[in-house]
Amino acid sequence: MRPINEVQDNARKQMLFLQEIVENLDDGLLILTETGELVHSNPSACNICNQIKSFGLNDNSVPSVIWNLCKSLMKNKLDSDNLTIYSEDIVVSQSLIFRLRVRRFNLELSQQAYLLVTIENRYQSLKNVALSEAYKYHLTKREAEIWSLYRAASSYKQIAERLFITVNTVKKHIKNIRAKEQKFYEIKKGKEKMLESNK
Repeated sequence: MRPINEVQDNARKQMLFLQEIVENLDDGLLILTETGELVHSNPSACNICNQIKSFGLNDNSVPSVIWNLCKSLMKNKLDSDNLTIYSEDIVVSQSLIFRLRVRRFNLELSQQAYLLVTIENRYQSLKNVALSEAYKYHLTKREAEIWSLYRAASSYKQIAERLFITVNTVKKHIKNIRAKEQKFYEIKKGKEKMLESNK
């Protein structure tokens, strides 16, 4: 058996490791009590809450749009299992769209239930997907820029204005991107067929 000090040291290291992960998540993470008291928030959540506080705050400085979703979840305690997740999108502007997800959870250490709120920056998520696709499809730097804006729901006109190019240039780039995308999936499909035939 390992000495108690070694077990405690390992537990402390694991706790610090988990804390480091939570603090560095891109998504915001809030833990609230059922009375709306803030127990923990990571830096991303603090940043996002500052951006949406114009919607108002509850008594514990939690944006009311978040607290209202939490209250909706708590009202429906018929779904008492901890698997129920309430979700809602908050649109601050075209480039500031957040997806909230709230679920209840219980800790063995505590008698009370808590609310876990995750806040995803949808614009940033779509931008990350677009960057990943740009790499997969071997897009040029300009195509990647256009694709990122297009995936974030910008219109051709908005893209053209933002990048100081014509709408026809945007259309031409999108057409080229779609051709590269199609080529990528044709190659992928060909490889999958080849692997299947080798089995």
